[in-house]
Amino acid sequence: MPVGDSRTAAAGRLARVAIAGNPNTGKTTVFNRLTGSRAKVGNYPGVTVDREVGTLALADGRKIEMIDVPGTYSLSARSREEQIAIQAICGLPPLDAPDAVLLVIDSTQLVRNLYLALQVIETEMPVLLALNMSDALEANGLVLDRAALERELGVPVVTVSGKTGEGFDELRAALARVLDQPNLGRPGARWRTEDPILQSDLNAVAKHVPASWHHGNESRARALAAWALLSIDERDELADASPELRAAVLSRRKLAAAAGREIDGEIIRGRYGWIDARAPSFVKERTNGKLSVTDRIDRVLLHPIIGFTLFLLAMGIVFQSLFTWAEPVMGAIDGIFATLEAGTLSALGHGWFGDLTARGLVRGIGVVFVFLPQILLLFFFLGLMEDTGYMARVAFMMDRLMKSIGLHGRAFVPMISGFACAVPAILATRTMERQRDRLLTMLVVPLMTCSARLPVYTLIIAALFATDTTVLGFLPVPGLMMVAMYVFSTVIALVAAAVLGRTLLRAENVPLILEMPPYRVPHWPSVLRMMWTKSQSFVTEAGKVIVVCSIAMWFFLRFPWSADDAQPFEIERTQIVATVADADQREDALAVVGRREEAARLEQSLAATVGRAIEPVLAPLGFDWKLGIGVMGAFVAREVFIGTMGAVYGIGSDADEESTALRDRMRAEKRPDGSPAYTPLVGLSVMVFFALACQCMSTLAAVKRETHTWRWPLFLFAYMTVLAYVASFVVYQGGRLLGAT
Repeated sequence: MPVGDSRTAAAGRLARVAIAGNPNTGKTTVFNRLTGSRAKVGNYPGVTVDREVGTLALADGRKIEMIDVPGTYSLSARSREEQIAIQAICGLPPLDAPDAVLLVIDSTQLVRNLYLALQVIETEMPVLLALNMSDALEANGLVLDRAALERELGVPVVTVSGKTGEGFDELRAALARVLDQPNLGRPGARWRTEDPILQSDLNAVAKHVPASWHHGNESRARALAAWALLSIDERDELADASPELRAAVLSRRKLAAAAGREIDGEIIRGRYGWIDARAPSFVKERTNGKLSVTDRIDRVLLHPIIGFTLFLLAMGIVFQSLFTWAEPVMGAIDGIFATLEAGTLSALGHGWFGDLTARGLVRGIGVVFVFLPQILLLFFFLGLMEDTGYMARVAFMMDRLMKSIGLHGRAFVPMISGFACAVPAILATRTMERQRDRLLTMLVVPLMTCSARLPVYTLIIAALFATDTTVLGFLPVPGLMMVAMYVFSTVIALVAAAVLGRTLLRAENVPLILEMPPYRVPHWPSVLRMMWTKSQSFVTEAGKVIVVCSIAMWFFLRFPWSADDAQPFEIERTQIVATVADADQREDALAVVGRREEAARLEQSLAATVGRAIEPVLAPLGFDWKLGIGVMGAFVAREVFIGTMGAVYGIGSDADEESTALRDRMRAEKRPDGSPAYTPLVGLSVMVFFALACQCMSTLAAVKRETHTWRWPLFLFAYMTVLAYVASFVVYQGGRLLGAT
């Protein structure tokens, strides 16, 4: 049976349709309109690429399974992630073959989009073309002859508008026809090379295409041979290519190079030559001498000065939303979980079970949900920029700068978002196509100064630096210190990217190939749906890791506290309840007992034991065991450093009390010899350590969720910890050599 024929009756499964297309064609909008809210997100086998599957109900009541294939400009691939496109479209192992392929084409960029269509048609898969954005043709000065396009390609063509929903009834009917009669969408290869030497190359490689890929279909074998010649070389990452196929391709490439030929160019020029020769018959451009709306906007947004200024303004809005606008909602969520924590502790008591439930489980869940406002806002803005066509312009403008340090142009948005929080910034790396680029960005984003570091910097600067002094007579020291920490983290992140990109994650720079889609009004349901699915994915997957880590940290900071240790405090509570009549005074007295108990418990905990044990290791940084506990407690979240240090000193969690009393206690802390324990030099060492260390379990959980392995989060934690230790050591010891205190 030919590849792609419907086997639903025999196999007892739904018919399967792969929906594919170039990036920025509105493919996902079409997918969402067809499947509605019946889509589920998973991953393709063996890679961390999202695989979205939904169900479509046809007019006759049949249901078919729709698979949203990652956007691609062609079937050519160099990495395993890029290979997903041809595996999903053609059903190469380990993926099952779809029964048909729905290709979504941008009507306004028809000629360029048809290159992918030719490739898919050559693979002998039943194909249906959906010309999206048909409502924008007139605005772009284009006239399309759909019937002529159908004749040239030999496959059914439907015009639709993902924005308005126009043409979707016809699209569903056409899908039903292609599923019932696969040969309607299987016309055979439209382009065949007439060059006998290139024909010889294709025939030689086709003999080594695995039989499980072509099922005896010679035309399909030749199409996959062309794919192999465009994809396999000495530097590719295609693990599924057989040794025989790889050897055959490399042999033909070597022969071509010796003869001064370029096989890639011959195949690509051949296909585009076929398209260009026929394009005048099905698409015409109105020549009115006027620039299109897109061209006029691009003159501003791609201007080297004006465009970059507007881009920084747009990034400022995104950054401000993550940094400030989300704060009230995050505070409200934090307050809700703080109330739940207190209520749970009151209901279950101060024993180990109540404490575990309140401060381990409830607090851990709160840490997960407090990120939601930032994640929702980030994906709202990313969806907005992608859907309007602006994201392609961002990548274009930033690619030259980012490429100089081994990063992709699209890495700039996650990196700038890292100033607010590393967690949504890591999730934002999904906008990059290559796994290597996503991974490299993930490994440096946590170095950016996130908002969680600010409370630590504020505490240290206020406690250990003279806040009323200035530099040059007018620049305040606190402000300069804060700016210096931001600049320091940004420089280190860029240096780390350059080093990792040239060593551990070394790869050939891939040229940025993208087309500038026309500007369009965003499809709001698609943007909102993306916000929901990405946020849901974070809560259900990264959230599990965060809660487990929170419970583990609870054990670390609580045990071996026993009932005997807690008994004196329980007696005090009982006495207070029995003797203090005024409710407010009673609550205040109970809070004081609770703070003293927490301080005593923390001092006897495993964390304190480890802190004292590693004090000799931390001493070269200027840290004592109390700072060691603070650093360990900050693993739950960096800002927890303040609460942990407050607990060490028996200071309450009230913001005003914490900000004043803790600073006073840190200033007054003495070493055994009577010298100050915490000096400005120690403070600078602490800030440098926090700037570079990965003290955030939520960040590690997000990396684990995105990479689906513990290898990279553990590497991230290790390299950032070593970097932080070395930098802090250099600052403290170097400062002492220079006579600083």
